[in-house]
Amino acid sequence: MQNILLTGAQGFLGKYIQKSLTSAGYNVDTLGRGTGNTVICDLSKSRPTLTQPYYAVVHAAGKAHMVPKTEEEKKDFFEVNLEGTRRLLQALEQQSQLPQTFVFISTIGVYGLSIGENIGETHSLAAIDPYGQSKIQAEVLVREWCTKNRVNYFSLRLPLISGANAPGNLGSMRKAIQKGYYFRIGKGSARKSIVLASDVADFIPSLFSKTQSGEYNLTDGIHPTFAQIEDKMAQSLGKKISIVIPTLIARTISVVGSFIPKFPLNSRQYSKITSPLTFSDQKARTVLGWNPNSFLEVPIT
Repeated sequence: MQNILLTGAQGFLGKYIQKSLTSAGYNVDTLGRGTGNTVICDLSKSRPTLTQPYYAVVHAAGKAHMVPKTEEEKKDFFEVNLEGTRRLLQALEQQSQLPQTFVFISTIGVYGLSIGENIGETHSLAAIDPYGQSKIQAEVLVREWCTKNRVNYFSLRLPLISGANAPGNLGSMRKAIQKGYYFRIGKGSARKSIVLASDVADFIPSLFSKTQSGEYNLTDGIHPTFAQIEDKMAQSLGKKISIVIPTLIARTISVVGSFIPKFPLNSRQYSKITSPLTFSDQKARTVLGWNPNSFLEVPIT
């Protein structure tokens, strides 16, 4: 039985990945801060001590889903996403044998875009926020280290990730719908890229036998409208979205909301909700055989 090292196993996506790797017949060692991990280590603070080599490494640990308000919070993104990755790679170098494959969980946030359609991997990486910048630099680190050491690598750039109790924007949407204060803006016609956590997790074991290293966008290929995402989430909760605010009114409210702390809608949020943002996964389909399910056809459980 081949050994796999997984970081971030206690996170939302990490739980799916661990289940998939175990189901595929691998022995999975987990690395994280909690006592339930095989290797207990906070990568943002120290280099782990690994007692055995691994066939493959899946690095899913990372910091996301927050807007930093202080310099210290900005620095945390780099300590976790960049320096944590560096410390993991340094620990792997101490082993008698390097892994055959390194899978890095990245984000479409590296493109730094709030609007666009069918964006491919050749698009410039223009993120200026700490999250996007830390992921860009981590991708470069992984690429250079793996190329130097002849390790196959796959940096998976993920959009919205759907699954049970998803965090981030989908988690906020779920909470608002559940409590009955969620509202739709206009027709909700802007398309968004999304991917199922289960599809990403089930895809990862197939990468261990591939050699086409690189960066890959993964989406469901359908790019549902915002209204379709909202309705799917509401359906999973047995709810309906009954409040609809016309776009012009919502835009005016968002301008005012930008000056009120914790207001439910500001200009940044309005723009994200009403602007299309989709990414092409054609490279992953053609090169790696990526063949995902549609977000609209799989129940949220």
